[in-house]
Amino acid sequence: MLSLIRRDQVTRSVETPDEAWTLPPGTIWIDLLNPSRAEELAVERALALDLPTREEMAKIEPSSRLYQEDGATFLTASLLTHSQGDYPASAPVTFVLAGKVLVTIRYAEFRAFTLFGDRAASIGLTSGAETLLALLDAVVERIAYILESSSTAVQESSNAIFDRPRGGAFEPLLTGLARTQSVATMARTCLVSLGRLTSFASLEGEIADAPVLQAHLTSVQRDIQSLNEHAGFLSSHISFLLDAALGLINIEQNGIIKFFSVVSVVLMPPTLVASIYGMNFRHMPELSWTLGYPLALTVMVLSAVVPLLWIRKKRWL
Repeated sequence: MLSLIRRDQVTRSVETPDEAWTLPPGTIWIDLLNPSRAEELAVERALALDLPTREEMAKIEPSSRLYQEDGATFLTASLLTHSQGDYPASAPVTFVLAGKVLVTIRYAEFRAFTLFGDRAASIGLTSGAETLLALLDAVVERIAYILESSSTAVQESSNAIFDRPRGGAFEPLLTGLARTQSVATMARTCLVSLGRLTSFASLEGEIADAPVLQAHLTSVQRDIQSLNEHAGFLSSHISFLLDAALGLINIEQNGIIKFFSVVSVVLMPPTLVASIYGMNFRHMPELSWTLGYPLALTVMVLSAVVPLLWIRKKRWL
C-alpha cells in the first residue's frame, strides 16, 4: 500500500500508482507498507532513486543499513512489533530522506506509525526531515510505553513471587517473566539500532544545517539513551526475579524432601520390629508370652518417638 501526506492535507491519502503516476506537489511523506513492485517502481521513478529491497533491508551490516546514495540518505532500523501479543518480534524499517520528502518502507504494522499517521498532517510539518524527527519521536514514545507496561508487569510478578502462598503454582509467573524479558531484550535491540540511525542522520545535509532540527535530533538521542538504560535495568530486575523464583522452588522442594526423609527415618525402627515379630518361625520365645503383643507395640512406638525427638533437638524439622 502506498499512502502519502502533503503539506496542504489533513489526512493521509492512499495512492494507486500506474506508469504515468507522478509525485503530487507538496508531498512530505510517502509510506510504503508491504509495497507491490509497481508501487516501488512508481516511487523510484518519481524520486529518481533505487529503493532497497526487503532482502537488503534485512541485512545487519552497518554499510547496508546506513548510507547515502544519489543525494539521498538511507536509514534502516529494527523496530518492535506485536509487543502486546503472544509472539513479539522485530522487523526492519527503512527511512529515506530525498530532498524535502521522507519515504518509509516497511513490511510489518507498527503502532507508532499508525498513531503518527493519524495526526501527522495536522501538526504543521513542512519537510521530510521534520517528518522523520517527528516520526522518530513517536517510535521512541511507543517504546517508552512498552517498557513502562513491562515494568508494571514485572512489579506485579515480583509481588506475586514474594507474597505467594506456600505451594502456589510458579509456572504462570515464570512464563510471564520470560515473555517480558523477551520484550525488554528486543526493545533494547531496537533502541541500539535507533541510536546508530540517529547518529548517522546527523550527517544529513538538511538536519546538519538547521540548528532547530539538530536540537530536536539531540533530544531524540537523549531519550533513546535514557530508555536504553531503563531497558537494561528492567532486564536485570527480571533476571533477579527469575533467580529468586527458582531459589524459592528449590527451597520448597528441599522442604518436601526433608519431610519425607524424616518420615522414612522415623518409620524405619518400627518397621524393623514389626518385621522381626512378623516372621513365622516355630521357636520364638516371645510368641508364648502373655504380654508379648503389647510389648512389641510399645517397642515400636518408642523406636519411632526417640528418633523423632532427636531430630527435633537437632532442629532438622
